[in-house]
Amino acid sequence: MITDARYAPYGVNKGPGQADSQIPYVTVSQHTFLDGTPTALIALVPMSHTAHIPSHRKPRQSASKTALRAGVAGGVLSTIAVAGAAGPAQAEPVTQTIEMPTITAGLSTTVAASAQATQQVALDLETRANEEAAATDAAKKAKKAKAEAVRKAEAKKKAEAEAKAKAEAAERASRTAARTTLSAPSGSSSSSSGSTAASASTVSYSSSATGSAASVVAFVQSHVGDAYVSGGTGPNSWDCSGLVQAAFRTVGVDLPRVSQSQSTAGTQVSLSNLQPGDILYWGGAGSAYHVGVYVGGGQFVGAQNSSTGVVQRSLDYDPPSGAVRVL
Repeated sequence: MITDARYAPYGVNKGPGQADSQIPYVTVSQHTFLDGTPTALIALVPMSHTAHIPSHRKPRQSASKTALRAGVAGGVLSTIAVAGAAGPAQAEPVTQTIEMPTITAGLSTTVAASAQATQQVALDLETRANEEAAATDAAKKAKKAKAEAVRKAEAKKKAEAEAKAKAEAAERASRTAARTTLSAPSGSSSSSSGSTAASASTVSYSSSATGSAASVVAFVQSHVGDAYVSGGTGPNSWDCSGLVQAAFRTVGVDLPRVSQSQSTAGTQVSLSNLQPGDILYWGGAGSAYHVGVYVGGGQFVGAQNSSTGVVQRSLDYDPPSGAVRVL
Protein backbone atom coordinates (compact mmCIF):
# COMPACT_ATOMS: atom_id res chain seq x y z
CA MET A 1 0.00 0.00 0.00
CA ILE A 2 1.26 3.47 -0.85
CA THR A 3 1.32 5.50 2.36
CA ASP A 4 3.27 8.46 1.18
CA ALA A 5 3.30 10.13 -2.21
CA ARG A 6 5.77 12.72 -3.30
CA TYR A 7 6.47 14.46 -6.53
CA ALA A 8 9.95 13.46 -7.59
CA PRO A 9 11.96 16.17 -9.27
CA TYR A 10 13.84 13.47 -11.14
CA GLY A 11 12.40 10.88 -13.42
CA VAL A 12 12.92 7.17 -13.40
CA ASN A 13 16.52 6.26 -13.96
CA LYS A 14 17.37 9.90 -14.51
CA GLY A 15 20.99 10.62 -14.17
CA PRO A 16 22.20 13.67 -12.20
CA GLY A 17 23.41 15.40 -15.29
CA GLN A 18 20.26 14.92 -17.47
CA ALA A 19 17.59 17.49 -18.07
CA ASP A 20 13.91 16.71 -17.70
CA SER A 21 13.19 17.39 -21.34
CA GLN A 22 15.53 14.70 -22.44
CA ILE A 23 13.20 11.91 -21.28
CA PRO A 24 9.72 13.45 -21.49
CA TYR A 25 7.85 10.13 -21.60
CA VAL A 26 8.97 7.52 -19.13
CA THR A 27 7.24 4.28 -18.22
CA VAL A 28 7.73 3.30 -14.55
CA SER A 29 9.25 -0.14 -14.60
CA GLN A 30 11.05 -0.17 -11.21
CA HIS A 31 11.20 1.60 -7.88
CA THR A 32 12.51 5.13 -7.77
CA PHE A 33 14.66 6.33 -4.89
CA LEU A 34 15.02 10.02 -4.15
CA ASP A 35 18.31 11.44 -3.07
CA GLY A 36 18.79 10.81 0.64
CA THR A 37 15.52 8.90 0.95
CA PRO A 38 15.80 5.19 1.49
CA THR A 39 12.07 4.67 1.02
CA ALA A 40 11.07 3.19 -2.29
CA LEU A 41 8.59 5.31 -4.14
CA ILE A 42 6.41 4.61 -7.19
CA ALA A 43 6.66 7.36 -9.68
CA LEU A 44 3.28 8.79 -10.80
CA VAL A 45 3.08 10.34 -14.22
CA PRO A 46 0.41 13.02 -14.54
CA MET A 47 -1.92 12.53 -17.57
CA SER A 48 -4.35 14.77 -19.31
CA HIS A 49 -8.07 14.25 -18.74
CA THR A 50 -8.52 13.90 -22.50
CA ALA A 51 -6.04 11.05 -22.86
CA HIS A 52 -7.50 7.86 -24.40
CA ILE A 53 -7.54 4.89 -22.05
CA PRO A 54 -8.18 1.48 -23.66
CA SER A 55 -10.87 -0.56 -21.91
CA HIS A 56 -11.93 -4.17 -22.12
CA ARG A 57 -15.56 -3.14 -21.88
CA LYS A 58 -17.58 -2.35 -25.01
CA PRO A 59 -18.76 1.24 -25.21
CA ARG A 60 -22.49 1.65 -24.84
CA GLN A 61 -24.45 2.39 -27.91
CA SER A 62 -26.47 5.49 -27.95
CA ALA A 63 -30.23 5.32 -27.83
CA SER A 64 -30.51 6.95 -31.25
CA LYS A 65 -28.42 4.22 -32.94
CA THR A 66 -30.46 1.47 -31.33
CA ALA A 67 -33.67 3.10 -32.46
CA LEU A 68 -32.29 3.55 -35.98
CA ARG A 69 -31.48 -0.16 -36.27
CA ALA A 70 -34.88 -1.07 -34.97
CA GLY A 71 -36.41 1.25 -37.55
CA VAL A 72 -34.58 -0.44 -40.41
CA ALA A 73 -35.83 -3.85 -39.26
CA GLY A 74 -39.33 -2.71 -38.52
CA GLY A 75 -40.04 -0.70 -41.67
CA VAL A 76 -42.61 1.98 -41.05
CA LEU A 77 -42.37 1.76 -37.20
CA SER A 78 -38.71 2.78 -37.35
CA THR A 79 -39.74 6.34 -38.05
CA ILE A 80 -41.58 6.53 -34.74
CA ALA A 81 -38.75 4.78 -32.87
CA VAL A 82 -36.09 7.12 -34.21
CA ALA A 83 -38.19 10.14 -33.45
CA GLY A 84 -38.76 9.04 -29.87
CA ALA A 85 -35.13 8.13 -29.21
CA ALA A 86 -33.74 11.33 -30.72
CA GLY A 87 -35.98 13.54 -28.57
CA PRO A 88 -34.94 14.93 -25.16
CA ALA A 89 -35.39 12.82 -22.07
CA GLN A 90 -37.94 15.23 -20.65
CA ALA A 91 -39.99 15.57 -23.90
CA GLU A 92 -43.59 16.49 -23.52
CA PRO A 93 -46.23 13.82 -24.13
CA VAL A 94 -47.46 13.37 -27.73
CA THR A 95 -50.74 15.16 -28.12
CA GLN A 96 -51.21 14.67 -31.91
CA THR A 97 -52.11 11.54 -33.86
CA ILE A 98 -49.32 10.30 -36.09
CA GLU A 99 -50.66 8.98 -39.41
CA MET A 100 -49.19 5.80 -40.84
CA PRO A 101 -47.71 6.02 -44.34
CA THR A 102 -50.21 5.12 -47.10
CA ILE A 103 -49.67 2.61 -49.94
CA THR A 104 -47.90 4.30 -52.80
CA ALA A 105 -49.24 4.37 -56.36
CA GLY A 106 -46.42 2.11 -57.55
CA LEU A 107 -47.25 -0.61 -55.01
CA SER A 108 -50.94 -0.39 -55.91
CA THR A 109 -50.12 -0.87 -59.59
CA THR A 110 -47.94 -3.90 -58.82
CA VAL A 111 -50.67 -5.52 -56.72
CA ALA A 112 -53.26 -4.90 -59.45
CA ALA A 113 -50.97 -6.37 -62.13
CA SER A 114 -50.34 -9.47 -59.97
CA ALA A 115 -54.08 -9.98 -59.44
CA GLN A 116 -54.74 -9.62 -63.18
CA ALA A 117 -52.01 -12.14 -64.02
CA THR A 118 -53.47 -14.63 -61.51
CA GLN A 119 -56.93 -14.21 -63.01
CA GLN A 120 -55.55 -14.72 -66.53
CA VAL A 121 -53.83 -17.96 -65.47
CA ALA A 122 -57.12 -19.19 -63.99
CA LEU A 123 -58.96 -18.37 -67.22
CA ASP A 124 -56.33 -20.17 -69.30
CA LEU A 125 -56.61 -23.29 -67.13
CA GLU A 126 -60.40 -23.23 -67.40
CA THR A 127 -60.22 -22.83 -71.19
CA ARG A 128 -57.80 -25.73 -71.49
CA ALA A 129 -60.02 -27.94 -69.33
CA ASN A 130 -63.03 -27.10 -71.51
CA GLU A 131 -61.07 -27.87 -74.70
CA GLU A 132 -59.91 -31.23 -73.34
CA ALA A 133 -63.46 -32.11 -72.28
CA ALA A 134 -64.77 -31.16 -75.75
CA ALA A 135 -62.07 -33.27 -77.46
CA THR A 136 -62.90 -36.27 -75.27
CA ASP A 137 -66.60 -35.92 -76.01
CA ALA A 138 -65.93 -35.62 -79.76
CA ALA A 139 -63.76 -38.76 -79.70
CA LYS A 140 -66.51 -40.72 -77.94
CA LYS A 141 -69.11 -39.55 -80.47
CA ALA A 142 -66.81 -40.44 -83.40
CA LYS A 143 -66.20 -43.91 -81.98
CA LYS A 144 -69.92 -44.44 -81.47
CA ALA A 145 -70.69 -43.22 -85.01
CA LYS A 146 -68.06 -45.55 -86.48
CA ALA A 147 -69.47 -48.53 -84.59
CA GLU A 148 -72.96 -47.64 -85.83
CA ALA A 149 -71.72 -47.36 -89.43
CA VAL A 150 -70.02 -50.76 -89.20
CA ARG A 151 -73.20 -52.27 -87.77
CA LYS A 152 -75.33 -50.81 -90.57
CA ALA A 153 -72.86 -52.00 -93.23
CA GLU A 154 -72.90 -55.52 -91.83
CA ALA A 155 -76.71 -55.48 -91.67
CA LYS A 156 -76.90 -54.27 -95.29
CA LYS A 157 -74.44 -56.94 -96.42
CA LYS A 158 -76.45 -59.61 -94.62
CA ALA A 159 -79.70 -58.36 -96.16
CA GLU A 160 -78.17 -58.38 -99.65
CA ALA A 161 -76.90 -61.93 -99.13
CA GLU A 162 -80.34 -63.06 -98.01
CA ALA A 163 -81.99 -61.33 -100.98
CA LYS A 164 -79.53 -62.96 -103.36
CA ALA A 165 -80.15 -66.36 -101.82
CA LYS A 166 -83.92 -65.87 -102.15
CA ALA A 167 -83.54 -64.79 -105.79
CA GLU A 168 -81.44 -67.83 -106.58
CA ALA A 169 -83.95 -70.08 -104.84
CA ALA A 170 -86.79 -68.46 -106.79
CA GLU A 171 -84.90 -68.91 -110.05
CA ARG A 172 -84.26 -72.57 -109.29
CA ALA A 173 -87.91 -73.05 -108.42
CA SER A 174 -88.92 -71.34 -111.68
CA ARG A 175 -86.67 -73.61 -113.70
CA THR A 176 -88.03 -76.68 -111.96
CA ALA A 177 -91.61 -75.56 -112.61
CA ALA A 178 -90.86 -74.86 -116.28
CA ARG A 179 -89.30 -78.28 -116.73
CA THR A 180 -92.24 -79.92 -114.98
CA THR A 181 -94.61 -78.09 -117.35
CA LEU A 182 -92.61 -79.32 -120.32
CA SER A 183 -92.87 -82.91 -119.14
CA ALA A 184 -96.66 -82.80 -118.41
CA PRO A 185 -97.88 -83.05 -122.02
CA SER A 186 -95.49 -85.90 -122.59
CA GLY A 187 -97.06 -87.77 -119.68
CA SER A 188 -100.65 -87.19 -120.78
CA SER A 189 -99.77 -88.13 -124.32
CA SER A 190 -98.22 -91.38 -123.20
CA SER A 191 -101.28 -92.17 -121.09
CA SER A 192 -103.59 -91.65 -124.07
CA SER A 193 -101.34 -93.19 -126.68
CA GLY A 194 -98.32 -94.71 -125.02
CA SER A 195 -96.96 -96.40 -128.08
CA THR A 196 -96.93 -93.15 -130.03
CA ALA A 197 -95.10 -91.23 -127.27
CA ALA A 198 -92.56 -93.97 -126.90
CA SER A 199 -91.82 -93.98 -130.55
CA ALA A 200 -91.65 -90.16 -130.59
CA SER A 201 -89.04 -90.13 -127.84
CA THR A 202 -86.82 -92.41 -129.84
CA VAL A 203 -87.35 -90.92 -133.30
CA SER A 204 -84.12 -90.96 -135.25
CA TYR A 205 -83.82 -88.35 -137.93
CA SER A 206 -81.22 -88.54 -140.59
CA SER A 207 -79.83 -85.00 -140.51
CA SER A 208 -78.39 -83.26 -143.52
CA ALA A 209 -75.73 -81.65 -141.32
CA THR A 210 -72.10 -81.95 -142.36
CA GLY A 211 -68.76 -81.40 -140.72
CA SER A 212 -68.68 -80.22 -137.11
CA ALA A 213 -72.44 -79.69 -136.98
CA ALA A 214 -72.97 -83.33 -137.98
CA SER A 215 -70.68 -84.48 -135.15
CA VAL A 216 -72.63 -82.39 -132.60
CA VAL A 217 -75.95 -83.77 -133.82
CA ALA A 218 -74.64 -87.34 -133.78
CA PHE A 219 -73.40 -86.95 -130.20
CA VAL A 220 -76.68 -85.68 -128.73
CA GLN A 221 -78.75 -88.26 -130.61
CA SER A 222 -76.51 -91.03 -129.31
CA HIS A 223 -77.45 -90.08 -125.73
CA VAL A 224 -81.20 -89.98 -126.16
CA GLY A 225 -82.64 -92.07 -123.32
CA ASP A 226 -79.91 -91.20 -120.79
CA ALA A 227 -80.99 -90.09 -117.32
CA TYR A 228 -81.45 -86.49 -116.31
CA VAL A 229 -79.49 -85.44 -113.18
CA SER A 230 -79.16 -81.84 -112.02
CA GLY A 231 -75.52 -80.84 -112.47
CA GLY A 232 -74.80 -83.98 -114.54
CA THR A 233 -72.03 -83.84 -117.15
CA GLY A 234 -72.03 -87.48 -118.39
CA PRO A 235 -71.18 -89.94 -119.47
CA ASN A 236 -74.63 -91.51 -118.85
CA SER A 237 -76.50 -88.77 -116.96
CA TRP A 238 -76.85 -85.13 -117.86
CA ASP A 239 -78.51 -81.85 -117.25
CA CYS A 240 -79.46 -79.65 -120.25
CA SER A 241 -76.34 -77.46 -120.34
CA GLY A 242 -74.02 -80.37 -119.48
CA LEU A 243 -75.18 -82.30 -122.55
CA VAL A 244 -74.80 -79.29 -124.88
CA GLN A 245 -71.32 -78.48 -123.52
CA ALA A 246 -70.13 -82.08 -124.00
CA ALA A 247 -71.50 -82.20 -127.56
CA PHE A 248 -69.62 -79.11 -128.68
CA ARG A 249 -66.47 -80.21 -126.89
CA THR A 250 -66.22 -83.11 -129.36
CA VAL A 251 -65.55 -80.60 -132.13
CA GLY A 252 -63.13 -78.45 -130.12
CA VAL A 253 -65.58 -75.75 -128.98
CA ASP A 254 -65.45 -74.98 -125.25
CA LEU A 255 -68.81 -73.54 -124.22
CA PRO A 256 -69.72 -72.04 -120.84
CA ARG A 257 -71.13 -74.46 -118.29
CA VAL A 258 -74.59 -72.95 -117.56
CA SER A 259 -77.58 -72.27 -119.80
CA GLN A 260 -77.61 -68.50 -119.12
CA SER A 261 -74.13 -68.11 -120.62
CA GLN A 262 -74.68 -70.60 -123.43
CA SER A 263 -77.69 -68.57 -124.66
CA THR A 264 -75.29 -65.73 -125.59
CA ALA A 265 -72.26 -67.80 -126.64
CA GLY A 266 -72.78 -67.37 -130.39
CA THR A 267 -74.57 -65.26 -132.97
CA GLN A 268 -78.30 -64.83 -132.45
CA VAL A 269 -80.34 -66.40 -135.31
CA SER A 270 -84.04 -66.45 -136.20
CA LEU A 271 -86.09 -69.53 -135.38
CA SER A 272 -87.21 -69.48 -139.01
CA ASN A 273 -83.62 -69.83 -140.20
CA LEU A 274 -82.32 -72.68 -138.04
CA GLN A 275 -79.55 -75.04 -139.11
CA PRO A 276 -78.52 -78.37 -137.55
CA GLY A 277 -76.10 -77.77 -134.70
CA ASP A 278 -77.68 -74.47 -133.56
CA ILE A 279 -78.22 -74.05 -129.81
CA LEU A 280 -81.86 -73.51 -128.80
CA TYR A 281 -82.72 -71.76 -125.53
CA TRP A 282 -85.85 -71.20 -123.47
CA GLY A 283 -86.18 -67.94 -121.52
CA GLY A 284 -84.38 -64.71 -122.20
CA ALA A 285 -80.95 -64.38 -123.82
CA GLY A 286 -78.54 -64.24 -120.91
CA SER A 287 -81.17 -65.54 -118.47
CA ALA A 288 -82.24 -68.79 -120.17
CA TYR A 289 -83.40 -71.63 -117.93
CA HIS A 290 -83.09 -74.44 -120.52
CA VAL A 291 -81.06 -75.28 -123.65
CA GLY A 292 -81.00 -77.96 -126.37
CA VAL A 293 -79.51 -78.70 -129.81
CA TYR A 294 -81.43 -78.39 -133.10
CA VAL A 295 -80.88 -81.56 -135.11
CA GLY A 296 -82.85 -80.60 -138.26
CA GLY A 297 -86.28 -81.58 -139.58
CA GLY A 298 -87.98 -79.32 -137.03
CA GLN A 299 -86.66 -81.39 -134.09
CA PHE A 300 -84.29 -80.89 -131.14
CA VAL A 301 -82.51 -83.05 -128.58
CA GLY A 302 -82.26 -82.01 -124.93
CA ALA A 303 -82.02 -83.30 -121.38
CA GLN A 304 -85.49 -82.25 -120.25
CA ASN A 305 -86.06 -83.34 -116.64
CA SER A 306 -85.75 -86.25 -114.27
CA SER A 307 -89.01 -87.78 -115.56
CA THR A 308 -88.12 -87.91 -119.23
CA GLY A 309 -84.33 -87.83 -119.27
CA VAL A 310 -82.67 -87.01 -122.65
CA VAL A 311 -85.28 -86.89 -125.40
CA GLN A 312 -85.73 -85.85 -129.03
CA ARG A 313 -88.80 -83.71 -129.58
CA SER A 314 -90.51 -81.57 -132.23
CA LEU A 315 -90.22 -77.83 -131.92
CA ASP A 316 -94.01 -77.74 -131.72
CA TYR A 317 -93.83 -79.75 -128.51
CA ASP A 318 -92.15 -76.87 -126.70
CA PRO A 319 -91.26 -73.89 -128.90
CA PRO A 320 -87.94 -72.33 -127.90
CA SER A 321 -87.46 -68.63 -127.19
CA GLY A 322 -84.43 -68.14 -129.42
CA ALA A 323 -81.31 -69.66 -130.91
CA VAL A 324 -77.58 -68.96 -131.32
CA ARG A 325 -75.16 -70.28 -133.93
CA VAL A 326 -71.67 -71.25 -132.79
CA LEU A 327 -70.40 -73.31 -135.76
